[in-house]
Amino acid sequence: MRRRFFLRTSTLGLATSLFILTSCSTPQTRISEHSDLYQTLSQKDQTLVSQGQIRIGISRTAVWLAWGSPDRKIIGNMGGGRTETWIYTYYASYPYYPYYAPWDIYFGAPLYDPFAYSWFPQSIPYPGKVVTFAHGRVASFRYATR
Repeated sequence: MRRRFFLRTSTLGLATSLFILTSCSTPQTRISEHSDLYQTLSQKDQTLVSQGQIRIGISRTAVWLAWGSPDRKIIGNMGGGRTETWIYTYYASYPYYPYYAPWDIYFGAPLYDPFAYSWFPQSIPYPGKVVTFAHGRVASFRYATR
């Protein structure tokens, strides 16, 4: 009985992992699937895009090939012109170790701790990459280093 449960659980876990890993898009997969878009870029931009990097003045197409589809798009106005900002969201997981004093056991402090009964580490979203376009070209960008 336990062996069958373990086999089913591990098969489900393996299938889920393979699905997640194969659905991730990299610059190389986007370039190979859209080689016509890649060929329209200059040699300098092709080198940057293949390394997953961008620069000021590069086109939206090049940013999409390098970084992929954004999680959010924000339309704005800067200096009288229309801007578009792409945000790529990353997630950080931090282990949570609650602090308990000896008297907390008797007075129930864990009831006041919102994460005391959490089964999973808390995941915190943050903007890992942000790029702003003006007139169809990159006007500014920033990214978090790991």
